[in-house]
Amino acid sequence: MRIHILVLDGVFDLGLAALTDTLSTANQLAGSLAQAPAPVEVTLVGMRRRVRTAQGLTVPVVSVHRVATPDVVLVPALGAKMPATLAARLAHADVADAALALQQWWRSGAVAGAACTGTFLLAESALLDGQRATTSWWLAPMFRQRYPSVMLDESRMLVNSARFITAGAALAHLDLALSVVRSRSPALAALAARYLLIEARGSQAEFVIADHLTHADPVVERFEGWARQQLAQGFSLAAAAIAVGVSKRTLARRLHSVLGKTPLSYFQDLRVERAVQLLRTGSESIDQIAEQIGYSDGVTLRLLLRRKLGRGVWELRARA
Repeated sequence: MRIHILVLDGVFDLGLAALTDTLSTANQLAGSLAQAPAPVEVTLVGMRRRVRTAQGLTVPVVSVHRVATPDVVLVPALGAKMPATLAARLAHADVADAALALQQWWRSGAVAGAACTGTFLLAESALLDGQRATTSWWLAPMFRQRYPSVMLDESRMLVNSARFITAGAALAHLDLALSVVRSRSPALAALAARYLLIEARGSQAEFVIADHLTHADPVVERFEGWARQQLAQGFSLAAAAIAVGVSKRTLARRLHSVLGKTPLSYFQDLRVERAVQLLRTGSESIDQIAEQIGYSDGVTLRLLLRRKLGRGVWELRARA
């Protein structure tokens, strides 16, 4: 398998290292399996002759014009991590050039993958239009505004869609690399994960800071403030709209535009966030916590935690 890692100037050092080290570790471990897969061939490719990381390190790259079509091309994150700096970085000419290269490789049969802010570069190619994807959780409002044709689910750590693989924030580069290894050998991916101490994690949801996302829109921010005061009382769309000062339709439209959620779904997210905080910082029973956030018993809360986070009560308390 031929893998290209597309490295642009200012690449996120940790993301690039996570991809290269995970893939090289898998190569080194492959020989220990009874049925060893052939090693992957990894090449760092770039749009310019010289590439420097966000921390100023020089990366040896091969020009995209001098390499054959890969089986898989992976895009690590850019060092720009916040909306304003990321938008400025995406306006550089090398991003447009990279988007063209991605289009050509994908049309020639390559699988395209990206993690963290690298998903924005992949989305710039328009290849993700109509596809499911994930990205860094705190950049989800920006992603939705720039790429409305992409079906975004930022709660997921990893999303496979057609010939695309997208991964969430920062350390999700590990998940992206393991996903590529798993496509060749599930046994090798499991072995590499054990050596690298990579836990199975399907969701970013427990890492999300909900009120950070709401700052992208004043209506959504007012709704978030109202909702936090109403967790124990329960949800009412009519009451929420009155408190926020907009119509029910406007409130629902703004929530979907910024967060990709209905008002009720986001209200449930805030209940989950509060429940996790109580589980990790107190000793109340699950039934007592459920009562504090508006549920009649702990059974419903247990099911909600499992559905939203993929973890049970014992696991969440153990990780405190």
